[in-house]
Amino acid sequence: MKKSANTGSNVLALILLGLLMVIWHLIAEYSRIQKFLPSPAEVVNTLVEVMPLLKIHIWTTLKEAMIGFFISIILAVVIAVFMDNIKLVKKAVYPLLIVSQTIPIIALAPLFMLWFGFGMLPKIIVVVLVCFFPVVISLFAGLSSVDEDMVNLLKSMGANKLQIIGNAKIPASLPFFFAGLKITATYSIMGAVIGEWLGGDKGLGVYMMRVRHSYSYDKVFAAVMVIVLLSMVLFKIISVIQTLSMPWQRKNTEV
Repeated sequence: MKKSANTGSNVLALILLGLLMVIWHLIAEYSRIQKFLPSPAEVVNTLVEVMPLLKIHIWTTLKEAMIGFFISIILAVVIAVFMDNIKLVKKAVYPLLIVSQTIPIIALAPLFMLWFGFGMLPKIIVVVLVCFFPVVISLFAGLSSVDEDMVNLLKSMGANKLQIIGNAKIPASLPFFFAGLKITATYSIMGAVIGEWLGGDKGLGVYMMRVRHSYSYDKVFAAVMVIVLLSMVLFKIISVIQTLSMPWQRKNTEV
């Protein structure tokens, strides 16, 4: 029954996607903005044509996104564990995490370019800042959600903090952790592109700025399509890792 429900959801999603493509095509063909909006077919054709040129840009953006993604995960795990185990750290750090999300990244990115140049480092910093928050908050919520009775039982059996974390808190927090990772995986590509908009010589963001200035909107949409596809692939990879990491959840969902 579960598999049938998933199949039905996929079919509905495909139907909605097809409907959106039709609406896009009609707007591109018959609206007043048609010269600024290429049709889906034009975008696909352009993507095939420019793919040899896009490869170096895709690789650059993907590299920046992945480095920033993994750095943000490491920082988030360390800080979430400290906040969960040391109340003073939580009281000091948690408000700063919230405040940090009120600062627009697009305002900080130009400063990173001035401080660190136009290489890869400022783009990685932007990715870290974009990706860090969802993971640390999700993981901290997961660690805090552990049943106190389970923790007390482990303590009564002589378990230390590491054993409690390994046997109770990590398994309970995995759904929260992977939920944050899925959000972060899609944010990572976006963060790299935002950083590239402000300077550089390679990357999808740089390519988009160049073709936009030449009014090649079909190429802009082709780059957007690549960004969407990369984000979807990363999301799917995280979903597969989640399934492999949580076999007990997979068994519970099978009917």
